[in-house]
Amino acid sequence: MGKRYLLVLLITLFTQLIFSACRTNNHVTTDTPGARITSETKEASPEPTRTPLPSTPTPTPTPIPLAAIVNGEAISMDEFQAELDRFEAATQITGTILASDTHRTVLDELIDQTLLAQGAAESGFLVDESMLQSNIDSLETQLGSAQALQDWQTAHGYSSEDFRKSLKRAVEAAWMRDKITAGVPETAEQVHVFQILFATAVAANEVYGLLLSGDDFLELATRFEPETRGDLGRFPRGYLQDATIEQAVFALQPGQYSQVVETEIGFHILYVAERDPNHALQPDARSALQRQALQEWIRERRVQSEIQIFLP
Repeated sequence: MGKRYLLVLLITLFTQLIFSACRTNNHVTTDTPGARITSETKEASPEPTRTPLPSTPTPTPTPIPLAAIVNGEAISMDEFQAELDRFEAATQITGTILASDTHRTVLDELIDQTLLAQGAAESGFLVDESMLQSNIDSLETQLGSAQALQDWQTAHGYSSEDFRKSLKRAVEAAWMRDKITAGVPETAEQVHVFQILFATAVAANEVYGLLLSGDDFLELATRFEPETRGDLGRFPRGYLQDATIEQAVFALQPGQYSQVVETEIGFHILYVAERDPNHALQPDARSALQRQALQEWIRERRVQSEIQIFLP
């Protein structure tokens, strides 16, 4: 999920065609007109043998092609293909370049949505018909009319029943997502970090030598980055995308600087000015931790779940 395109998931109507055939054979015995049945004729005329009619075999339901099964809940191939079509159409509108693994990306989103909805059910949250209709009414209000919503469904390839099922799953998944992210605290241990960034290891090592000789880090940072002094701000664990930088700064105490740290963008020397064990999170930092919590929940849920994938 994260920054990936958030899919509006289609749930295809699963119909189970159950056929049954039942034939009742009523056998009628008619005596020959005028014939009398006596004890002699009973012995001489045994009961005629009747050949049973052949029975008609009961047809078996035609199996529905599946893209995946998630803890016993099926994602049909029709549902997957419809969502893939919508995803590809959306990328054409936005000009986004399709990745080579688009099929798996779409299926992963469907699986994640299903896992979240299942988690909501386990937590006691289920969308009943009244709640579902309330959400539909709200959408109609936002779009202006019931016909506008119907037109939107048609334009995006939804039947009315498909849309209701998709919306139900989406609401349940959203509830579980909010439950997970609400568990992220509003405060956390944070460090206030400055850095000096170099393009080459030679330049970085020269400045590191100056630090070892007693030069002040913040004065050097101002010399090399006069506009910002290399101020990266205050952030908690899990906020930075580069784990190497995070590991380096959280190993430091206030007033300490790191050795030269190499990353994809260059060579860093990092300095921790402050370290607070319980500081209020900025909105962007808390959002990053919430995304991390959601991704971790999904990773753990996938490990615990039985997921069968049938895509080639």
